[in-house]
Amino acid sequence: MAVFNDIIETIGETPIVHLNKLPSNGSNVYVKIERGNPGGSIKDRAVLSMIEDAEARGVLKKGGTIVEPTSGNTGIAIAMIAAVRGYKAVIVMPDSMSMERRQAISAYGAEIVLTPGSGGMGAAVEKANQIAEETGGWVCGQFDNPMNAVAHRVGTGREILRDLPDVDYVFSGFGTAGTACGLAMAFKDAGSKAKVIGVEPAESPLVTEGTAGPHKIQGIGANFIPKIFDRSLLYDVVTVKGDDAIKTTVEMARKEGIFCGISSGAAVCAALKKAE
Repeated sequence: MAVFNDIIETIGETPIVHLNKLPSNGSNVYVKIERGNPGGSIKDRAVLSMIEDAEARGVLKKGGTIVEPTSGNTGIAIAMIAAVRGYKAVIVMPDSMSMERRQAISAYGAEIVLTPGSGGMGAAVEKANQIAEETGGWVCGQFDNPMNAVAHRVGTGREILRDLPDVDYVFSGFGTAGTACGLAMAFKDAGSKAKVIGVEPAESPLVTEGTAGPHKIQGIGANFIPKIFDRSLLYDVVTVKGDDAIKTTVEMARKEGIFCGISSGAAVCAALKKAE
């Protein structure tokens, strides 16, 4: 086992695990365990990519402030990396997000600003931009920042192809679409046959049907189309009901021993349906 200089160096290189009980017909379905990242989610990758790019360009300086609208996991990643590198972090999130996420962000020393859940991520984005303007902070901009997708183009996607070179489909729930689009770019770069299928809430089918609404799947299904989203990169976009995502999340823990969030449950649910 390697010895690392700091916790940030442990981001990435997460394991892939075969599901043995949930697939009903013997299909090979795998999950990449992104909770193995130090901040507990795949967002560590994107946040590190965006922060290091901002540092390199000189727009984020020592002792600076990072402001970001987020549904939770991006905020945790920012708070963690900010703590290590000496930045102040202000996280803006809808008040409908889980208390556990708020507690994790606060534990790293970040400030939390809540916006009405009824306004979705759009309200959080507006508030974050206002705070950044007032404080001179740098907005990470996960919905607009191309370095979000680059993290998965040069990291996550290559790891998947290295460990599962014959993979047919990869399912990715999307809020910013950075993961889904970045994976698709990586597969295209490598000339792989792997196809990326995006997953969004059935109660808020903005990409598939053009309508948005409240839903139960925290972390995906923003009520607007992110600037970094490129529909042409994806093979397909499918919907999953909130209750089905929650059910699959519970089954992942109780049958496979894998504790994951509801958005991961949605992606697994979609993969299982495709495998039938």
